[in-house]
Amino acid sequence: MKDIISRVGIIYFFMVLSALLVTGRIVHLQFFAELPVSSEEISFRTEEIESVRGSILSNDGRSLASSVPYYQIRMDCVFPEDTLFNNNIDSLAHSLSGFFKDKSAIHYKSELIAARKKGNRYKAIGNRLVDYSELMELKRFPLFRERGNRGGFISEQKNRRNNPYGRLAYRTIGFINSNGVGVGIEGSYDYYLKGIPGKQTVQRLLGGEWMPVNEEETIMPMDGMDVETTIDIDIQEAAENALRNQLSLSDVFEGATAIVMEVETGAIRAITNMKKMSNGEFDESFNYAISQATEPGSTFKLATLVALIEDGYVTLETPIDAGNGKWKYSTKEFTDVTRGGYGLIDVRKAFEKSSNVAFAKLAVEYYANNEKKYIDRLHNMKIGEKFNLDIMGEGRSVIHTPGDAMWNKLTLPMMAMGYASLLTPLHTLAFYNAIANGGKMMKPYFVESLQRHGVIEKKFEPQEMSGAICSKSTIKMVHEALRGVVEHGTAKALDDPRYKISGKTGTAQIAFDGRYRDAQGYRKHQASFAGFFPSDNPKYTAIVVLYTNKTRANFYGGSWAAPVFKLISDRIYANNPQWSNPVDGKGKVTTSKPLILSGKREETEKLISFLPAVKTEGKARGEWLSVSKDSLNRLVIKDYIAIADSVPNVVNMGLRDALYILENRGYRVRFSGKGRIISQNPVAGSALQKNGIIEIQLSEEYETE
Repeated sequence: MKDIISRVGIIYFFMVLSALLVTGRIVHLQFFAELPVSSEEISFRTEEIESVRGSILSNDGRSLASSVPYYQIRMDCVFPEDTLFNNNIDSLAHSLSGFFKDKSAIHYKSELIAARKKGNRYKAIGNRLVDYSELMELKRFPLFRERGNRGGFISEQKNRRNNPYGRLAYRTIGFINSNGVGVGIEGSYDYYLKGIPGKQTVQRLLGGEWMPVNEEETIMPMDGMDVETTIDIDIQEAAENALRNQLSLSDVFEGATAIVMEVETGAIRAITNMKKMSNGEFDESFNYAISQATEPGSTFKLATLVALIEDGYVTLETPIDAGNGKWKYSTKEFTDVTRGGYGLIDVRKAFEKSSNVAFAKLAVEYYANNEKKYIDRLHNMKIGEKFNLDIMGEGRSVIHTPGDAMWNKLTLPMMAMGYASLLTPLHTLAFYNAIANGGKMMKPYFVESLQRHGVIEKKFEPQEMSGAICSKSTIKMVHEALRGVVEHGTAKALDDPRYKISGKTGTAQIAFDGRYRDAQGYRKHQASFAGFFPSDNPKYTAIVVLYTNKTRANFYGGSWAAPVFKLISDRIYANNPQWSNPVDGKGKVTTSKPLILSGKREETEKLISFLPAVKTEGKARGEWLSVSKDSLNRLVIKDYIAIADSVPNVVNMGLRDALYILENRGYRVRFSGKGRIISQNPVAGSALQKNGIIEIQLSEEYETE
């Protein structure tokens, strides 16, 4: 009896001890311990529901960037009835294996059966998201096609960003990276584009997956707004194609940009940026247009001309002695490209020929005793003023002022000809646009409106940055000067009888490593052209800038940037029938046998392939080919061969190819006329020193048979 009582006492003791331990643990957890999460939070949590990001649109409503729906496929493996599941599992597994191609049919079958046994009601299917057409295909699979989701089919919408036009204007359209940092319009208008996410409660299931519950309490997302840009896709494509074609002509280029602005409003109708990548291809990866501030070169001479005229110092007829093309001032010798100089000329010709000597002399003559007056005039013209653009990344322009640490005796004449200041291409374009617009400077802008479901909720109007940057009489004179550059000056190749172009070429050396030329004689160049058209009633202003890597060759705005401008303006002209005269049926009769020019082999052979009636003889294998005719009127094609130490033969070439060959040989070129080259002086094979001048004559009068 005592043994029994003793054993019961021991058991009782341990029971009381256990109860005390449990009670102590409860008290500890209740009052002293810090639980990381509650039991409810372990099973449930609140998740965001992704909103649909708004689209970025062109000015005519076409999509430049949009969120395309993709779908995550899941399956409620418990919901289907046993008979339905068992009768269809083999065919479903076979269909899924053939569709996703990630697992065998046997593997899919065993996974789905195992998920059903575990009670998995939210099983992820496949190795990727699917698009809408694929979603419709999946819904026709065995089991998944059962009505009312009796087969357990579940789809979750996810959104991915898509650019329908590929890399077109990509750097301006922009993107949001994986860290949530954005650039371009995507970054600047992220607040409006992203919308407001919704909220839903999800429950944790077996296997660690989460499934939405309590749909009544779900807060649906508000989709983002659409951003309508100023971009005109047709002009944008023209700008990009023209720039790519020009960049393909030389391996020395490291970047380029082209911008087209609507004169009256300041709306940016096209903006393309090309940067050479490590693989040698050009891509929209850096926004030169708004971020790259460099010394603008001779396009800045327009600002100096406006200042001189507006201050009453000169007219276009004022004489200026450009001398022999060399002028020593302080510690620097200013030079002109033309050997022997221009001598005594007027301001009009100095501008048309872009004489550095003339403009440096004019600046010193009229502003050396009052340098601040010149700088104040530039500021009054709003040159280099901060735009506060509607997209991020605006570069900082620099116009030095007397008294600055960087100002010295040479700053004034250097600035007058386009050095000693920093401007982005967009700053230069805005100034030229003000000249085209009668003196009224417009703020460049990229976004027209914010829309929701096609309804405009916010409209962005054009903004004036100034009333008038100069007088009407000054505007009239500089319009004449800009037109003269195209009619008689450094941009004669752009002159077109169909519509008039006005503008200015620019060539500048780019400083690198603190100097303009290294010990081996290599330099970096910036070739540019800025202008507007039609001259009489300007509709568009544009600028083209090409940047080279280190090279010993010369690159001029007239021969490299101006042709890009012309291709863009031609495309705009062709697409604006109101600029064209009606066809009167009195045009020239064209020859049935087209003339083929010597030039790049790949381009020429491609052209000939489109003309099957043309008979050819011979074949070229090099980069360049020459074309002539034999006695049977066949085109004779052979490799273009140029002797290294003599003048190359450029007869029967186009101007662009001839300039490329001659300027890269170190020669300077003067040309007259347009069309194909019919003569050159000196003739091919002649000896000519570097920097020597070759005169070429072009003609549109082609031979007829």
